[in-house]
Amino acid sequence: MSGQADAFSDSALLPHFLAVSRALLARQDVGLVITDSDLRVLRSNVGPGTFGGQGVAPGSLFPEFFEPQDAPAMTLRLREVLDTGSVLSVELFAPASGPSERPRALSLTAARLEAEDGRIIGLVVELKDVSEQRRSRDRLALLHQAADRIGTLLDAHRTAQDLADLLVPPLGDFASVYLVEAVFSGNEAPELAGVGGHHLECAAVRATGPWPSGMITPGERLPPLPNVPHVINVLRGNAIVTNAREQIQLYGEGSPLGPLLIPPGGDSALVAPLFARGLALGSVVVWRKQNEPPFDRKDAQLLFEIASRAALSLDNARRFTREHRAAVTLQRSLLPLPSAQITAAQTAGIYRPARSTAGVGGDWFDVVPLPSLRVAFVVGDVVGHGLHAAVTMGRLRAAVRTIAPLDLPPDEVLMQLDDLVQGLAADAEAAASEGTDIGSDGTGATCLYAVYDPLTRRCAIAGAGHPPPALVRPHGTADFIELDPGPPLGVGGMPFPVTEIEVEPTSTLALYTDGMVGQPHGDIGTGMERLKSALTHECRPECNLPEEADRLVKQLSDPAPEDDVTLLLARTRTVLDENTATWEFPRDPKIVPAARSVTSGQLGAWGLEDLTFTTELVVSELVTNAIRYAVGPVRLRLTRDRILVCEVSDGSNTQPRLCRARSTDEGGRGLFLVAQLTTRWGCRYGPRGKTIWTEQPLQGVPGGISR
Repeated sequence: MSGQADAFSDSALLPHFLAVSRALLARQDVGLVITDSDLRVLRSNVGPGTFGGQGVAPGSLFPEFFEPQDAPAMTLRLREVLDTGSVLSVELFAPASGPSERPRALSLTAARLEAEDGRIIGLVVELKDVSEQRRSRDRLALLHQAADRIGTLLDAHRTAQDLADLLVPPLGDFASVYLVEAVFSGNEAPELAGVGGHHLECAAVRATGPWPSGMITPGERLPPLPNVPHVINVLRGNAIVTNAREQIQLYGEGSPLGPLLIPPGGDSALVAPLFARGLALGSVVVWRKQNEPPFDRKDAQLLFEIASRAALSLDNARRFTREHRAAVTLQRSLLPLPSAQITAAQTAGIYRPARSTAGVGGDWFDVVPLPSLRVAFVVGDVVGHGLHAAVTMGRLRAAVRTIAPLDLPPDEVLMQLDDLVQGLAADAEAAASEGTDIGSDGTGATCLYAVYDPLTRRCAIAGAGHPPPALVRPHGTADFIELDPGPPLGVGGMPFPVTEIEVEPTSTLALYTDGMVGQPHGDIGTGMERLKSALTHECRPECNLPEEADRLVKQLSDPAPEDDVTLLLARTRTVLDENTATWEFPRDPKIVPAARSVTSGQLGAWGLEDLTFTTELVVSELVTNAIRYAVGPVRLRLTRDRILVCEVSDGSNTQPRLCRARSTDEGGRGLFLVAQLTTRWGCRYGPRGKTIWTEQPLQGVPGGISR
């Protein structure tokens, strides 16, 4: 046993310890330095070429290896290791061997050496080159900063400046951003596969000091660049590394482009394109001074990634500018919505403002899709012309868009608008009494509101002082629908009777304002007869509806009318019988399985087996609620179109409420499940009860509409 113990003694292992020391000192990838207690180097494998600089020579003081500004702090920290015995791990930079060399990032680990008797005899220091890891971290940090700082505002100038500010000084000493003019105007940017005639403008610059005089500044247009492979390479989406000498050769000796684009003392440069969504938005250029390390391909890749992110933000700003400009234009003009193609109808609308200085008026039309494939057609006319009437029109259109999805009958919708107009009139009177003009002449209005159901082929119409609509049947006969007219909006206290008619498929409803029939002779009766005659002779099921609407307006109104002219044509459609199924059940809990069964069978017949489980659950919950809380028989209807519509009707007017049941509740989850399993749901009321409806999307299933 004593022999084995002697074999593991320090004296016996001394040759091994020496061998380990020699092996470590012989390594080229890891630096090893041994010092005495005064930090004087005893042994070192760090030569002049190991980490750059002068190396660590035996006999020198180890802190002399570091940068002069770091040496005092490192001396204190190394002496702390000697005093406390703690292990020091730190990252620092080694001196560069030359002005154009990049400083090396080193990982330093120092531990105290002790003799057998406990005396402190020095330090052992390990040095590792972690420059690549440090650069990777710095690049990643810069990318994170780019994500946080660039694109916070939808403004091209601000985004370009944020990009330049980000790049200086972390990546270079000078940065400039150039953008095509379309980015600022919101127009479509070019798709540059080569050099074209697209003008670039300097959008932002940044330097570590003042921006050099004589160089291009923000707002100035970049002169045309030579059509050479170097430029084409950037325009095709590649980041390049270049230098001042190459740029001067590119521009030509004595060219004014040199002083304009190359900073004084600039040596190495990066150029990256600003490409987003296939569009060339510009480029970004970064320069380093002569005493800085030159750029390499990794720097180019970093700038390319930052530029790609910035380009998306710039394109978002461009798009926002375009949309904002369009929104401002629409807001000023307040033109009606364009033509629409929906399940219930094909529509085409024409609006022509009266001859006025504002170029806008108070007429409007709208087409509002409603639940269960129904649609609302709206035409209105605000008293007066110009900005005040247009503002009131905009308020009424917004109100209709808000009220219509509530599934109120046409008369109740008009009552809501009537209250709104009365409120606007009261506000105008109050403002006038205080000497403020907010347009008291634009608070009266007429309106026609119609709801068409393509399943029942019925249309419910109510009017508020508005001319009656015309109906063109499929065989070509046109007639005006006889309405019991209500008062204009704003009168108050009067009902708006509803007229309900049956509409054949491919019939055309014509809704209009008095400007359509009151010109050019001013006799509305004569104008209505002219409209009826034109519809009879020209409005056919096969005609192009937008073209027909445009032709009717040109034929029946002046090119510069004295009153606003509005015409809305709606060619009705219907859902084919094979795409809808209806069942009626007694109010008995036993019919719930039967409702699920007919639902499953109908979905299978339609090839919608994927929706069977979800729809069965929806039907089960709705039918169960109808049996539990409603009165009378329960009616179930399924409709297949571009969506699957499920409707359950009963004789109760009880308002269904969506609630969130607690974990201990035994019920209260039915409508919550329905809401989660469908895209939307709702409830509408009729003369004899209510209908709860749900909608589920279909993919790849053609709609069941008939022309």
